[in-house]
Amino acid sequence: MTREEIIRNIREKKVIAIVRGFHPKQCIQLADALYAGGINMIEVTFDQSRPDAWGETVEAIGAIRESFGGRVLPGAGTVMTVEQVDLAKKAGAGYIISPDANPEVIRHTREAGLVSLPGAMTPTEAASAHRAGADMIKLFPIANLGAAYLKALKAPLRHIDFMAVGGVSPENIREFIKAGAVGAGVGGMLTRRELVEAGEFTKITALARSYVEQALKS
Repeated sequence: MTREEIIRNIREKKVIAIVRGFHPKQCIQLADALYAGGINMIEVTFDQSRPDAWGETVEAIGAIRESFGGRVLPGAGTVMTVEQVDLAKKAGAGYIISPDANPEVIRHTREAGLVSLPGAMTPTEAASAHRAGADMIKLFPIANLGAAYLKALKAPLRHIDFMAVGGVSPENIREFIKAGAVGAGVGGMLTRRELVEAGEFTKITALARSYVEQALKS
């Protein structure tokens, strides 16, 4: 899928699931459950405190890409170095999501032909990331900032697309999208560890469906 197609998919599908701290087999099970609930974008995160675990992140991205034949689009999250961009691209990630807005990472992501979604909180951070080449901005933590903040931010920055991330629930996702977000990234409230460890993937499918239904109502 091309960069343009991935960006269009984000705008149309609205929800990216964030998968953090699961081994590759669990990531495949999660991807299957999420896809059944209408989510076809899975962000597998790097753990910056554990370089020894980066191999599992890369393995999970590659496994999702191979197992679903393009039906599920894997990306890499918590990417903070150009090395991680290269690892993610080699594994088959189509987009790079970061907690910060490092211009070097943004530029390298674009040069690699991938979609860039760095993190920002302030107007200065968002505008600087956009100037560096970011395709969209991950506005984090949105639950703390609130929909009113996003709406105010969009007033002078209408040319920038924002993803709402951090504390997004089925109850508030619609509010954030109505305030101007093109979509949302959802982590632990959707990819719940207790459900994964109990093998209750049908409940994750139901949760995914509720997120998608609310997002598309906006």
